Amino acid sequence: MDKLSILWVDDEIDLLKPHIIFLKEKGYDVSTVNNGHDALEILKSKPFDIVFLDEQMPGLSGIETLAKVKGDFPNLPVVMITKNEEESIMEDAIGSNIADYLIKPVKPNQILLCLKKNLENKKLVSEKTTHMYQQEFRSIGMEISNRLNYDEWADIYKKITHWELKLGQSMDDGMNQVLKMQKDEANQVFCRYVERNYADWLSGKTEQRPVQSHNLIKEKVFPLLHDNKPLFVILIDNLRFDQWKVLQPILEDFFRVEREDIYYSILPTVTQYARNSLFSGLLPTEIQKKYPKYWVDEDEEGSKNNFENELLGELLRRYGHDVKYSYYKVLNQTYGKKLVELMPNLMINKLNFIVYNFVDMLSHARTEMEIIRELADDEKAYRSLTVSWFQHSPLFDILKFLGEKDVNLAITTDHGSIRVENPVKILGDRNTNTNLRYKTGRALKYEHQEAFEVRNPSDIFLPRGNVSSSYVFCRNDDFFAYPNNYNYYVNYYKDTFQHGGISMEEILVPFIVLKPKL
Repeated sequence: MDKLSILWVDDEIDLLKPHIIFLKEKGYDVSTVNNGHDALEILKSKPFDIVFLDEQMPGLSGIETLAKVKGDFPNLPVVMITKNEEESIMEDAIGSNIADYLIKPVKPNQILLCLKKNLENKKLVSEKTTHMYQQEFRSIGMEISNRLNYDEWADIYKKITHWELKLGQSMDDGMNQVLKMQKDEANQVFCRYVERNYADWLSGKTEQRPVQSHNLIKEKVFPLLHDNKPLFVILIDNLRFDQWKVLQPILEDFFRVEREDIYYSILPTVTQYARNSLFSGLLPTEIQKKYPKYWVDEDEEGSKNNFENELLGELLRRYGHDVKYSYYKVLNQTYGKKLVELMPNLMINKLNFIVYNFVDMLSHARTEMEIIRELADDEKAYRSLTVSWFQHSPLFDILKFLGEKDVNLAITTDHGSIRVENPVKILGDRNTNTNLRYKTGRALKYEHQEAFEVRNPSDIFLPRGNVSSSYVFCRNDDFFAYPNNYNYYVNYYKDTFQHGGISMEEILVPFIVLKPKL
């Protein structure tokens, strides 16, 4: 590895000889000049990793030299060194985008710490993160092998997501692969856990069951209506927990996170089922029976979620919440901007639900559009694209508006998604649905050990298309593929983000309560 190179600019450079020797002994390549003009000349002749710059020099001052250095080399780290502790001098330097600020007399260890912080920070953080995950790897593995309950599975997913984000910033590709293997193992065990318990959760055979789509509003939203403040619930379609975690630092400029919960989406983990269930407080067959005009079957034309507002109104009435409420669904940028303008009018409502359909569109666009695939070619890039969109979206403007008001706020979703990799062959007739993560229909043919099958849909409160219909769900990162034109199908959909099946990413989704900092 090449030595890291330092340019030290000081009109009393001869007095700093012990510091220069110290740094050279530590393996740094140090060049010195005693004025700003020479500094600018040498910077043009050879590359440097960092500049130490004296603030008080005759002729071209440190601040003036700094301005010229930043003009020519905007990304070059510059550390300002000064005897002057006046606040205005510090503000001038910091405003000029310095990397650090040291007060004379500086000690060798101060300089060394400054260098490590600015030049070796990523490497040191990467090494520390890798070491810490290695220590926790065994602990997580032992937890996965235990018989975990629904809360403990949520904690495992939070831990794995934490390390996924931390190691995503490191340079250790090998450790990222180890984490991926551990996540795959966790997902396999989680899928079996859901299969064993899912029907009992829905039927009420056990009192030990998680909050799911159909009781989310009752359990999590209604308690937030306790005071006189307006409550805003923003449902970002298809928002995974890891995507929430990368949005969190942005929102913490305006809000405090009061509570960070995970709830369980119902199956299939798609909008038609999970979100209708969420707004109605009912399971799919219960909606179909109680409100047939609001339920659209798989084989019917048109949107399957046109009646969320009506279902929410019925839910509020059933539980005796006679409150003024609003419901808005944002499907495009233009309507999002219009809603920003309407926000002041919503402050008179006790409850405001906003469905924001971006992340779902992003996952579909990534499948259909080559340029989006290239921009988000892995999990880390997919999260980064989510952040980039959010920071330039009307939703961010909506949240900034709410951050200045005395309101209650919750952010949640209906289901998540998973990056699929492993094709599973299936055959069905022409009436079989098109989703890649679950299938429903009659005479479905597949290897039974490769999917979770529900032969009697009423066991998990799902409607039958006909008397012999069943449901099958993919596990972990599998996806269904038809044998005809198999290779084209697999190549097109492999590594795309899909939902509808069983995985931690699809089922374990966030419900976040925030308070404006005001």
